[in-house]
This record gives sequence, C-alpha cells and structure tokens, in this order.
Amino acid sequence: MTSAPSSTPALLVLADGLVLRGEAFGASGTTIGEVVFNTGMTGYQEVMTDPSYAGQLVTFTYPELGNTGVNSADQEADAPHVSGVIARQLVPQASSWRCEETLDAWLQRHNVVGIAGIDTRALVRHLREGGAINGAISSDGSSPQQLLEQVRSAPSMAGLNLAERVSTRSSYEWTALCPASFDQRRQPSPERPYRVVAIDFGIKRAILERLAAHGCSITVLPADASLEQVLALQPEGVFLSNGPGDPSAVSSGIDLARGLVQQSNLPVFGICLGHQILGLALGGSTYKLGYGHRGLNHPCGSTGLVEITSQNHGFALDADSLPADQVEVTHFNLNDRTVAALAHRHKPIFGVQYHPEASPGPHDADHHFGRFAALMAERRG
Repeated sequence: MTSAPSSTPALLVLADGLVLRGEAFGASGTTIGEVVFNTGMTGYQEVMTDPSYAGQLVTFTYPELGNTGVNSADQEADAPHVSGVIARQLVPQASSWRCEETLDAWLQRHNVVGIAGIDTRALVRHLREGGAINGAISSDGSSPQQLLEQVRSAPSMAGLNLAERVSTRSSYEWTALCPASFDQRRQPSPERPYRVVAIDFGIKRAILERLAAHGCSITVLPADASLEQVLALQPEGVFLSNGPGDPSAVSSGIDLARGLVQQSNLPVFGICLGHQILGLALGGSTYKLGYGHRGLNHPCGSTGLVEITSQNHGFALDADSLPADQVEVTHFNLNDRTVAALAHRHKPIFGVQYHPEASPGPHDADHHFGRFAALMAERRG
C-alpha cells in the first residue's frame, strides 16, 4: 500500500523561537500543542490513539514512520488523540499483512497535521536540555512570526484538566478481549466475573482488554463520576485510568479517590494519571517533569526486582510528600528515581505510574492486573 510523498512545505515553531522546516503529511493546517518525544521503536498507532497524548505534538525518535500502515485492531480509541505528529521520515509504502490504510491517508482522514524531514535527534536534544515546550506545526502558509505569537499565547500543560475533554460522556459496559487473537493472553477466570467500575480519565482499550482477560466485567464511568454513582454499582474493585494533562487539576477525580480510600476493604487500582490521582487523594503532591517519560524500555523496580515498562507521562508524584505511615513507594523509575508505584500500607489500594497493559511495549508488568484480581478474590473470601 503506497502513499504519495508530499512536497508541501511545513514549519515547526517552538515557543523559545526555534524554527524547523520540513514537509507536510497528514492533514493541511496549523496545530498547537506541547512538543514531546517518544523513544519507542514500534507502536506509533497505539501512541497516536492513546487519549493520554491529547494536546501534544509527538516527536517519534525512530527514524521511519508508517512502515506497517494502520489497522483498526491496534487502536486505543476510535480516532487519534495527538494534536500533531513530528517525524524524521515517512515511508512511501506500508508493508504489513495487517495494514488497512497508510498512515498518511489515515491522518488526513482524521484531520491530524504532521511534519516530516525534521532532524528528530537534534530536536530531542533540544527538548532534553530545555524541557517540553509548546509549539506549532503548520502547512497552511502561516509565517514563523505569526505561529510564534500563537504558540506563546497558548496555555501551558500545567494546570490543564484534559481528562474531562477525552472522557466518555456516558457509562458503558466492557467484556471484550483484544481483537488480535495472538495477543489475548487470557488468564484463569473466576466462576463469576469480578465487578469492576473503571473511571475514564482517558482510558486505553488495551487496559479494558487486560482487565477482561483477568476475569473482570467492567462498567466504565465518566471522569466526573461521583462516589455515590460508583458505590451504587456495588463494585468489587475500582479502577482509576490513565489520561492526559495535569493530575492536580482533575478535582472531581481526586475527590472521588478520597472517598474510595475511606471505604472498608475495597480494592482500588490506578494506572498513570489514575496512580497520580490516588497519590494526591492520599495526601501527596505532584510536579511537572522536565521532558517526561515516553517510551517502551523504562526500567522500574526496587531492590532485587526490575520490570521493563511502557511509559507516557509528564507529571510525577513527589515521594517526600506521601505520608509514610499510610503509603509505601514500592517501585522507583531506575533512570531518575521518580515514583513508579505505590501501595497503601493497610488497605487493598495500589497504583503504578507505568503501563502494565503495554500496547505498545513489554509485558513484564501484566501481573499487576493479576494482583488486582487477587485482591478482589480475597475480598470474596
């Protein structure tokens, strides 16, 4: 399946005044967001459809993009959530037995603006030295100065509640496994599925599929769900999902988590943003990382235990802010010693900063879903 290369010029303009020139692909136009980078060698479609990337212009460090095209089975949502795509080179021909559409055509159809021909190594070094920064991709003829003015007037990611933008508007049920039969990894299931309520702050389909594979029947509620709405469903466990933006701005989610923590013997599991919200509810605080963690090979663990993990986050919990009499930091990111996982010392409550569902990435941490299931089984007695 081929995609004709574009000869339309495009600009990438950062808020610090850096201007890079390349060629347009995907949709034509201008898009503004936080410029970040992902170091994974695979999984560009999962990244682009992950709601946690809402509001971001994603730089892919792997030098070619679009090699395998796109297919409906690998999407984490119905459509892309990235605000824009930055690439070194877009391949002219996709090659995969699973390909249904080229990346270029797919991005055009979903109105996502991209730029190729960028020295992504130089850009990543710039971001590592100066931190993630707002920027614009434009292929509509706007001048660098016009774009710079727009970028500098755009809001920072700090303080933004983007979970409310990407969350479902109404509740729904989920029991489906991964549509790719070779990746279902079904686990032993109980006679009756565990009743789980999942709060959607930007939930990935792969998370729902892994919960289902571990014997759960899931009711998904919007990000602004109340404690009363959750408890009315008589859950055996509550899951707090991943999502975009600043966790400290998701006030309704923090309030809900505070209420959940007060319940007697109710298992609660949080991933990524959900993990941060859980930490905030337990008395901790969060801060913005310089350039975040986005990739597929981040080592996390504690003494004698290491997991290679998939990560995507720009904020982190402050370890010193967590009340030591209630919360144990069980895993650290071994690259920079940021908090990677926590657990309540006296209740069946835990969270992980990374993505045990992978998609894309390694499966080292899938056992955390099993841990959640085991806590619900123990509660049944």
